Amino acid sequence: MHDRISSGRPVTSVRLGPLDDDEREALADLLGMDRLPDQRPTVRLTRLADAVAEAGGGTVRDLVTQIIGPLDDRAAERRRRDDERTALWSWLTTHDTIRTQPVLTDWTTYCRTQGLLAGSTTRTRDLLSAALTVLAALPAEGEPLPVFAARVRHGDPHALDDGTRLSALVLRALSTLYDTPVPDSSQARRELWSRAGVADDDLSTTVLAAGLRLTGEGTLSRLARICAEAGQAVSLTLAQLRSPGEYGFPARPVHITENPSVLALALRRFGADCPPLVCTSGWPNGAAVRLLHLLAAEGATLHYHGDFDGEGIRIAAHVMHKTPAVPWRMTTHDYLTALATTPQAPSPGRLTEAPWDPTLTPTMATHDKAVMEESMTDTLLQDLSRERTHQ
Repeated sequence: MHDRISSGRPVTSVRLGPLDDDEREALADLLGMDRLPDQRPTVRLTRLADAVAEAGGGTVRDLVTQIIGPLDDRAAERRRRDDERTALWSWLTTHDTIRTQPVLTDWTTYCRTQGLLAGSTTRTRDLLSAALTVLAALPAEGEPLPVFAARVRHGDPHALDDGTRLSALVLRALSTLYDTPVPDSSQARRELWSRAGVADDDLSTTVLAAGLRLTGEGTLSRLARICAEAGQAVSLTLAQLRSPGEYGFPARPVHITENPSVLALALRRFGADCPPLVCTSGWPNGAAVRLLHLLAAEGATLHYHGDFDGEGIRIAAHVMHKTPAVPWRMTTHDYLTALATTPQAPSPGRLTEAPWDPTLTPTMATHDKAVMEESMTDTLLQDLSRERTHQ
């Protein structure tokens, strides 16, 4: 009876047994039965309550509490645990990192299918919070993995070592983000970390730019200014961006492209008069993100354009999440306008939501055609030409 009442559900009867002869006689005496019950009798709660009351034992609840101990409410406990799980998954799916990079919704689904860590919502949330903190810090700026781990995980250089739950969770998120297989070897894991800017060195991590007429006499300013005045692109290393020296930049627009060919065509058309351009060369590395933050800190407004395909949409969402960039010719209208002049186009591949325009990916899915950035070069260069006249 104690166990049944502790379930938190209504109780009308209890099945007992198997009872030995002494127990059957005791039950018959308690309930005033004129014959011995079966070895597995069913006792109605109302009859038991009457018998306990007549014997001066108070209520059944009081009696079982005195004999066995305090009653539980397992139904209420289950409801509490269900509410905690619901709150946990709601928190995860609405987290800013997930909301601004919708491709990671697939990762949240994976996390949910794995269930709770050791059955604990608290431990699960702590692990997920740690993973989201690491993802928010990527791409890294060319740090070795232990150095990066110590920086983002409270000084612990081993927090992201191979074999840790946190490392596995972050790598799965990165494989979802970059649309690559989940790494199944040490070499594959190193390559994925490297793609996210971890363990890159200061010199091989570079970003292309053009038309950056920086003020000041620091190394960064002089390099960018010399190349801009010569009508050439500049390749800036992460080391140079980490120690830029004295620099400044007038508060004006900076346009960002995904593909180097667009930057090359802009230089061919405008030469030394090229407006400020930065190229991410696909997924932005630590050098690209750092340069964009340096420019934004000086008052530059950032405008991003990339491919209208599945990966291009994910890259755009990533750039806009990691920097203050806003879309440049990246709306549904821009896609349809460009598509009208691009009759032969490949499939866009796997599509995910575009946070800046909810109708964009459904429209792309309907037409099942991609529009590469290069096919929009004329429109982009016209925008840059208008920008140049307002310098």
